[in-house]
Amino acid sequence: MVSMSGNFQKHTVPLSKRIFDLCLTIPALILLSPLIGLVALCVWIGLGSPVIFGQKRPGFHAKIFMIYKFRTMRDLRDAEGKLLPDAQRLTALGKFLRSASLDELPELFNVLRGEMSLVGPRPLLISYLERYSAEQSRRHDVLPGITGWAQVNGRNAISWEQKFILDVWYVDHWSLGLDFKILLRTINKVFRREAINAPGQATMPEFLGEKKKEVTP
Repeated sequence: MVSMSGNFQKHTVPLSKRIFDLCLTIPALILLSPLIGLVALCVWIGLGSPVIFGQKRPGFHAKIFMIYKFRTMRDLRDAEGKLLPDAQRLTALGKFLRSASLDELPELFNVLRGEMSLVGPRPLLISYLERYSAEQSRRHDVLPGITGWAQVNGRNAISWEQKFILDVWYVDHWSLGLDFKILLRTINKVFRREAINAPGQATMPEFLGEKKKEVTP
């Protein structure tokens, strides 16, 4: 349920938001199906199979779901079998797909299934859950999104702390009008390809959580 002011209550997703998502997602999947097929073909030629990358992420109320994206990295590992850093695995095709946000297209199926919304805090790694402060954890009081308030206000060029402040602000100020505004700003950001990477990073550095204060005897 949602109040007239637009704030989420903790236990449900507003029906109006769900209808809004479906009214935009279903036509988008139909219109974008040729593009989705073309990107899938390019990924298959450039990176091989599988074309789709799936990873478990926390969603609404931190419930785990499988998010889907187009692959942008090679599966390169060191002598011990550990994956190499993102910068070494990210291909030229992958960089283009990320800069144009084309790697996110399969997430439309997550929206269709009700696991995500078009707009909301980005779903991050499961390992981050125990690193959030109580305030930062409030980002899970809404459905995760393909784009969000943090994405249109800096994306990967801002710090984790700034991202989470923006995520929680969205939770407290949600409205359909805000979602529409974010979608319009997202289109502009995609065409301008702004703030794709954090400075000096292929994507974003790992979120390590709040630093523990050293206690002196």
